[in-house]
Amino acid sequence: TIHASRVLNLIEGVEVKTKGRSISVKGPRGSLHRNFNHIRLEFTRVSATKLRFDMWFSTSKELACIRTVSSHITNMMVGVTKGYKYKMRSVYAHFPINCAITEGGTIIDIRNFLGEKFVRQVKMLEGVKVMASPKQKDELILEGNDLELVSRSAALIQQSTTVKKKDIRKFLDGIYVSEKGTVVQPAN
Repeated sequence: TIHASRVLNLIEGVEVKTKGRSISVKGPRGSLHRNFNHIRLEFTRVSATKLRFDMWFSTSKELACIRTVSSHITNMMVGVTKGYKYKMRSVYAHFPINCAITEGGTIIDIRNFLGEKFVRQVKMLEGVKVMASPKQKDELILEGNDLELVSRSAALIQQSTTVKKKDIRKFLDGIYVSEKGTVVQPAN
Protein backbone atom coordinates (compact mmCIF):
# COMPACT_ATOMS: atom_id res chain seq x y z
CA THR A 1 0.00 0.00 0.00
CA ILE A 2 1.38 3.40 -0.95
CA HIS A 3 -0.39 5.44 1.72
CA ALA A 4 -2.69 4.63 4.64
CA SER A 5 -4.00 6.98 7.29
CA ARG A 6 -6.35 7.06 10.28
CA VAL A 7 -7.78 9.99 12.23
CA LEU A 8 -8.21 9.73 16.01
CA ASN A 9 -10.66 11.99 17.85
CA LEU A 10 -9.21 13.17 21.15
CA ILE A 11 -11.26 13.07 24.37
CA GLU A 12 -12.31 16.39 25.94
CA GLY A 13 -10.30 17.52 28.96
CA VAL A 14 -7.18 15.59 27.86
CA GLU A 15 -3.97 17.28 26.77
CA VAL A 16 -2.08 15.26 24.15
CA LYS A 17 1.47 16.25 23.17
CA THR A 18 3.43 14.64 20.34
CA LYS A 19 7.16 14.93 19.81
CA GLY A 20 8.39 12.75 16.98
CA ARG A 21 6.89 9.35 17.71
CA SER A 22 6.53 9.93 21.46
CA ILE A 23 3.13 10.71 22.94
CA SER A 24 2.35 12.33 26.29
CA VAL A 25 -1.23 12.31 27.58
CA LYS A 26 -2.23 14.46 30.54
CA GLY A 27 -5.62 14.39 32.24
CA PRO A 28 -7.36 14.91 35.59
CA ARG A 29 -6.06 11.58 37.03
CA GLY A 30 -2.42 12.10 36.02
CA SER A 31 -0.20 11.74 32.98
CA LEU A 32 1.10 8.88 30.83
CA HIS A 33 3.95 8.79 28.33
CA ARG A 34 4.62 6.28 25.57
CA ASN A 35 7.24 5.91 22.87
CA PHE A 36 6.39 4.45 19.43
CA ASN A 37 9.86 4.78 17.85
CA HIS A 38 9.85 1.12 16.80
CA ILE A 39 6.96 1.73 14.34
CA ARG A 40 7.39 3.59 11.03
CA LEU A 41 4.44 5.91 11.57
CA GLU A 42 3.90 9.64 11.11
CA PHE A 43 1.85 11.59 13.71
CA THR A 44 0.18 14.84 12.61
CA ARG A 45 -1.99 17.14 14.72
CA VAL A 46 -4.83 17.99 12.30
CA SER A 47 -6.77 20.19 14.75
CA ALA A 48 -7.15 20.70 18.50
CA THR A 49 -9.33 17.57 18.74
CA LYS A 50 -7.88 15.36 15.99
CA LEU A 51 -4.67 13.39 15.55
CA ARG A 52 -3.79 11.73 12.23
CA PHE A 53 -1.53 8.72 11.68
CA ASP A 54 0.09 8.23 8.26
CA MET A 55 2.03 5.25 6.97
CA TRP A 56 3.77 5.11 3.60
CA PHE A 57 4.83 2.12 1.48
CA SER A 58 3.85 -0.53 4.00
CA THR A 59 3.06 -4.22 4.07
CA SER A 60 -0.24 -5.54 5.45
CA LYS A 61 1.40 -6.42 8.78
CA GLU A 62 2.77 -2.90 9.14
CA LEU A 63 -0.68 -1.47 8.30
CA ALA A 64 -2.12 -3.26 11.33
CA CYS A 65 0.12 -1.06 13.53
CA ILE A 66 -1.95 2.04 12.65
CA ARG A 67 -5.03 0.71 14.46
CA THR A 68 -2.87 -0.70 17.29
CA VAL A 69 -1.19 2.65 18.01
CA SER A 70 -4.59 4.38 17.78
CA SER A 71 -6.03 1.94 20.35
CA HIS A 72 -3.03 2.42 22.68
CA ILE A 73 -3.51 6.19 22.67
CA THR A 74 -7.27 5.82 23.25
CA ASN A 75 -6.51 3.55 26.24
CA MET A 76 -4.09 6.18 27.58
CA MET A 77 -6.74 8.92 27.26
CA VAL A 78 -9.38 6.81 29.03
CA GLY A 79 -6.81 5.96 31.73
CA VAL A 80 -6.04 9.59 32.60
CA THR A 81 -9.74 10.55 32.63
CA LYS A 82 -11.55 7.51 34.10
CA GLY A 83 -8.80 5.15 35.27
CA TYR A 84 -8.88 1.34 35.07
CA LYS A 85 -10.21 -1.05 37.69
CA TYR A 86 -9.90 -4.85 37.71
CA LYS A 87 -11.68 -7.05 40.26
CA MET A 88 -10.25 -10.45 41.17
CA ARG A 89 -11.86 -13.25 43.18
CA SER A 90 -10.06 -16.00 45.06
CA VAL A 91 -11.48 -19.45 44.36
CA TYR A 92 -10.79 -22.40 46.67
CA ALA A 93 -12.31 -25.79 47.43
CA HIS A 94 -10.88 -26.47 50.90
CA PHE A 95 -7.98 -24.32 52.06
CA PRO A 96 -9.03 -20.63 52.22
CA ILE A 97 -6.57 -18.38 50.39
CA ASN A 98 -5.35 -15.59 52.68
CA CYS A 99 -4.28 -12.30 51.04
CA ALA A 100 -2.40 -9.63 53.00
CA ILE A 101 -1.78 -6.26 51.35
CA THR A 102 1.31 -4.35 52.51
CA GLU A 103 3.30 -1.20 51.72
CA GLY A 104 0.31 0.94 50.83
CA GLY A 105 -1.20 -1.45 48.30
CA THR A 106 1.98 -2.11 46.29
CA ILE A 107 2.69 -5.66 47.55
CA ILE A 108 0.31 -8.57 48.11
CA ASP A 109 1.23 -11.66 50.14
CA ILE A 110 -0.74 -14.81 49.29
CA ARG A 111 -0.78 -17.44 52.06
CA ASN A 112 -2.31 -20.90 52.55
CA PHE A 113 -2.77 -21.59 48.82
CA LEU A 114 -3.69 -25.32 48.66
CA GLY A 115 -2.56 -25.52 52.30
CA GLU A 116 1.07 -24.74 51.38
CA LYS A 117 3.28 -22.98 53.93
CA PHE A 118 5.06 -21.04 51.16
CA VAL A 119 4.20 -17.32 51.06
CA ARG A 120 3.77 -15.94 47.53
CA GLN A 121 4.69 -12.26 47.28
CA VAL A 122 3.57 -10.27 44.24
CA LYS A 123 4.75 -6.70 43.63
CA MET A 124 2.35 -4.47 41.75
CA LEU A 125 3.74 -2.68 38.72
CA GLU A 126 4.39 1.08 38.90
CA GLY A 127 1.23 3.14 39.39
CA VAL A 128 -1.01 0.17 40.30
CA LYS A 129 -2.64 -0.13 43.73
CA VAL A 130 -4.28 -3.27 45.11
CA MET A 131 -6.86 -3.31 47.90
CA ALA A 132 -9.25 -5.76 49.50
CA SER A 133 -12.89 -5.20 48.56
CA PRO A 134 -14.90 -3.70 51.45
CA LYS A 135 -18.19 -5.22 50.21
CA GLN A 136 -17.22 -8.68 48.97
CA LYS A 137 -15.27 -11.41 50.79
CA ASP A 138 -12.25 -12.89 48.96
CA GLU A 139 -12.20 -10.09 46.38
CA LEU A 140 -9.27 -7.88 45.35
CA ILE A 141 -9.51 -4.57 43.51
CA LEU A 142 -6.65 -3.31 41.30
CA GLU A 143 -6.68 0.32 40.20
CA GLY A 144 -4.40 2.39 38.00
CA ASN A 145 -4.21 4.73 35.03
CA ASP A 146 -2.25 2.52 32.62
CA LEU A 147 -4.38 -0.36 31.29
CA GLU A 148 -1.36 -2.50 30.41
CA LEU A 149 0.18 -2.19 33.88
CA VAL A 150 -3.15 -2.93 35.63
CA SER A 151 -3.80 -6.02 33.49
CA ARG A 152 -0.19 -7.22 33.83
CA SER A 153 -0.41 -6.88 37.63
CA ALA A 154 -3.61 -8.94 37.58
CA ALA A 155 -1.81 -11.54 35.43
CA LEU A 156 1.09 -11.69 37.92
CA ILE A 157 -1.34 -12.39 40.78
CA GLN A 158 -3.16 -15.06 38.76
CA GLN A 159 0.08 -16.74 37.62
CA SER A 160 1.44 -16.82 41.18
CA THR A 161 -1.42 -19.18 42.10
CA THR A 162 -1.04 -21.77 39.36
CA VAL A 163 -1.51 -25.39 40.43
CA LYS A 164 1.53 -27.54 39.65
CA LYS A 165 1.66 -31.32 39.12
CA LYS A 166 -2.10 -31.77 39.57
CA ASP A 167 -5.07 -32.05 37.22
CA ILE A 168 -6.08 -28.42 36.63
CA ARG A 169 -9.61 -29.52 35.65
CA LYS A 170 -10.11 -30.78 39.20
CA PHE A 171 -7.94 -28.30 41.15
CA LEU A 172 -9.51 -24.97 40.21
CA ASP A 173 -8.04 -23.06 43.16
CA GLY A 174 -6.52 -19.67 42.40
CA ILE A 175 -7.16 -15.97 42.08
CA TYR A 176 -8.93 -15.01 38.84
CA VAL A 177 -10.08 -11.77 37.18
CA SER A 178 -13.84 -11.48 37.63
CA GLU A 179 -14.57 -7.98 36.33
CA LYS A 180 -12.92 -5.28 34.20
CA GLY A 181 -14.00 -1.66 34.16
CA THR A 182 -13.15 1.94 34.93
CA VAL A 183 -12.69 3.64 38.31
CA VAL A 184 -15.02 6.50 37.37
CA GLN A 185 -18.32 4.82 36.53
CA PRO A 186 -20.39 6.33 33.69
CA ALA A 187 -23.62 7.94 34.93
CA ASN A 188 -26.60 6.01 33.53
